Amino acid sequence: MTQVASKQLQPVYDKPMVYYPLSTLLENGINELALISTPQDLPRFRELLGTGNQWGASIEYLEQPKPEGIAQAFIIAQNFIGSDSVTLILGDNIFYGAGQFDKAFAEHEAGATIFAYRVNDPTRYGVVEFGDMGKAISIEEKPKNPKSSYAVPGLYLFDSRVTKIAKGLKPSSRGELEITDIMSDYMNQGTLKVNLLRRGVAWLDSGTSQSLHESAAFVQTMEKRQGIKMGCPEEAALTAGLISLAEFDRAVDGLPNCEYRDYLREISAENHRLPQQSLS
Repeated sequence: MTQVASKQLQPVYDKPMVYYPLSTLLENGINELALISTPQDLPRFRELLGTGNQWGASIEYLEQPKPEGIAQAFIIAQNFIGSDSVTLILGDNIFYGAGQFDKAFAEHEAGATIFAYRVNDPTRYGVVEFGDMGKAISIEEKPKNPKSSYAVPGLYLFDSRVTKIAKGLKPSSRGELEITDIMSDYMNQGTLKVNLLRRGVAWLDSGTSQSLHESAAFVQTMEKRQGIKMGCPEEAALTAGLISLAEFDRAVDGLPNCEYRDYLREISAENHRLPQQSLS
């Protein structure tokens, strides 16, 4: 599938995979974005996402010529990051019911903040081990013998020191610059904070064909049951106050005639009714 288009452009039920992590950032008020992908896939992302202005955001597109590790993103984006703190989210990670992220974003000032999620198959992920008082004491990438059942999802918050740390990394045995090495550096400096994702929060890693199918089934089930769509950047931007209702309506009008646009029109109609309800 990825010979045709990037994994993050594959559909997860009714929308491109990239819409889900994009919506997670937007709903938490993150609107200065750098999207990193291969030279051959970047034009497709540009065609789909544009400048980001329709969501009250700006999107910069950066090339990663070779897949040399997640941590390489901080080297590629060093000029984009500058002296600011930065959030990295992986394009195949989907979060549902993650209302606690807003607090983590608001409280992050220095150091690093990551999350931990209990899984049945920790050998597939970066795994964090906890010591006394719930403090992280080790982080391993895809360990054969995991020291805990807590995986680290693909959403990370770092201060600007992350660029310098990434530049000092050496490739692992897999030939990649590992994100776990960056987290371990912050941990060893005593500046790593780990937040446990509570029950009720779903984390879906859609990186394999099987997990892609499972994610699509989950999204379909939740949307059908609740009547609320997941991963809509327009709705996320409106909720976060990045765009006005008038800007939201213009963005919706520019969409093709489909179920996705119909849903957003319902959101618009509901928001237009709210002032009248509050006055009655």
